[in-house]
Formats: sequence, C-alpha cells, structure tokens
Amino acid sequence: MRLTKIREFMDDNHMPYQYFEENGCGSINFIHRGLSYRIWEFNDPEWGAESNIRTCGRSEDFTGNYEEDILEILKTW
Repeated sequence: MRLTKIREFMDDNHMPYQYFEENGCGSINFIHRGLSYRIWEFNDPEWGAESNIRTCGRSEDFTGNYEEDILEILKTW
C-alpha cells in the first residue's frame, strides 16, 4: 500500500476516499465540499505525485517529500 500517511490522515479525519494501486503507484480520489480531488503517484524517473489538492481546477506535480507536502495542504482545510 502506498500514500500511507495521507490515507491515515484521511481516515483519522473521517474523509471518505477511494484508493487504487497500479504498477506499484497509489491513487486517491475523493470529494471535499462538493469538489473532486485526486492524488496520483508516479515514478518517472523519480517518485512524486500529481494532484489538484492546492487548486481544484489545476493539477501540479509534487516531487521530493511529496507526501508531506500534500499533507501540509490537507491540514489547512
């Protein structure tokens, strides 16, 4: 299982989501306040995630400490 810290945060805060894993990369889809969000992990050539978590209408790539960066945004909601 991937994106463990993000899934734990969402579970702890009772945020329903769908989790998928394909080719060793995790994917989370969820709705928050009527808006659809997604976090798609990739490994090309380094690990990272593409997400619209900061701005619902626009995706951006997070690399390096991507899971921690995404968690920091989620904690501001």
